[in-house]
Amino acid sequence: MKKINTPSIATYDQMHLTNSNHVPTKQAWGALIMLCFIYVLNFLDRQLLSILAKPIQDTLGISDTELGLISGLYFALFYCLISIPVGWLADKTNRIKVLSFACALWSLATMACGLAKTYPQLAIARMTVGIGEAGGVPPSYAIISDYFPPGRRGTALSIFNLGPPIGAALGIAFGAAIAAAYSWRLAFIILGAVGIVAAIALFLIVKEPKRGGLDHDFSSQQPNSQPLAQTTFYNTLRMFFSRPVLLLAALGSGATQFVTYGFGNFATLFLMREKGMTLEEVAIYYALVIGIGMSAGIFCSGWMLDKYTRISKKAYALLPAISLTLAIPMYIGFIWAPSWPLALTFLIGPTFLNHFYLSSSVTLVQQEVRPDQRVMSGALLLLVMNLIGLGLGPTFVGFASDFLRESYPDNSLQMALYALVPFYILAIILFLWLAKHLGKERTVQTGV
Repeated sequence: MKKINTPSIATYDQMHLTNSNHVPTKQAWGALIMLCFIYVLNFLDRQLLSILAKPIQDTLGISDTELGLISGLYFALFYCLISIPVGWLADKTNRIKVLSFACALWSLATMACGLAKTYPQLAIARMTVGIGEAGGVPPSYAIISDYFPPGRRGTALSIFNLGPPIGAALGIAFGAAIAAAYSWRLAFIILGAVGIVAAIALFLIVKEPKRGGLDHDFSSQQPNSQPLAQTTFYNTLRMFFSRPVLLLAALGSGATQFVTYGFGNFATLFLMREKGMTLEEVAIYYALVIGIGMSAGIFCSGWMLDKYTRISKKAYALLPAISLTLAIPMYIGFIWAPSWPLALTFLIGPTFLNHFYLSSSVTLVQQEVRPDQRVMSGALLLLVMNLIGLGLGPTFVGFASDFLRESYPDNSLQMALYALVPFYILAIILFLWLAKHLGKERTVQTGV
């Protein structure tokens, strides 16, 4: 294996603080806003199926297990596996073009979901959405990291990661409102059309930044350093899975997403079927809780990362570990609550605390790898955490609900959601393990 060139921790801290003083340009902020909007559409299209689960089930006659498969495993397999070659391609080519094409593809597939007449047609359209969305997030991580310097990336990436809560809130509000007033099919078609326009706008407005333009050339500062090895698909793959810090960040995020996707993909159905909410009430009250709670949590986590990681790198792991510990009793209260107003009151806590892991893991991975490995490393992070969380979480909840229906005919989904609590504990253990490794690291690896 080739020698890894690494600076001393003192050198790294000095460069970190120096680059932190770089002021992002108007072009950087404009690119960030546009990329965040694309991410809003990405997550909105992804979540629309779960938001409209009840009317879709009524129309197509599908079970909770079938719903869990197309919103979880079927989608995740394509989303995660395609993201790896797409990430490698984006590291070698124009990332803006890759992202624009991906946005157009998933938007067309979203429209096809609205035209599906049978479960197999809906499943194929859903898998195509996954193929398109595989090219969405990893290139965006790398583009933002080349527009914003170390020390400011936590905040920038947390702003970008507002895409999921904004997308979820808008999907709940507008998707449910359109479905209630017209039909669930029209919601898919309209939102897909918006995505096609956004893909064209992205291609015309945002410029490709220079790779590593705001990163220090570590090798040039080391007195007897050797040139960094040329990046290949396989040495990036080997680097990611051989480093405990990167792997634990991915596994901890995966365990967290097992909870957030397992619960999130069935939350609307649970509130309507077992708590008595109407689609119109979901469009207002549930949308507000998700939009405000998730946005505040993700933004606060980014701000806290930039503040506390200057003191200790262990903050990348301790912040999500603490937040998940605080979330558990409120999540249990949400499931237990006898009425939907009380359930939504409890839900404010988990929606704020469940997503501290996202900015932590994304920023850690982008900081720990070379600029020419960022897209693929981001894709590998998504591969691990989404195969575990997005792929298995909803599938587990849907299967558990159907399995428990005979014993709990009126609240099988409630009992299935209780079964997610042990995965909270698993995620906390993994992040504490990550904190132990971060405490041991005295250098920052920059190559393979």
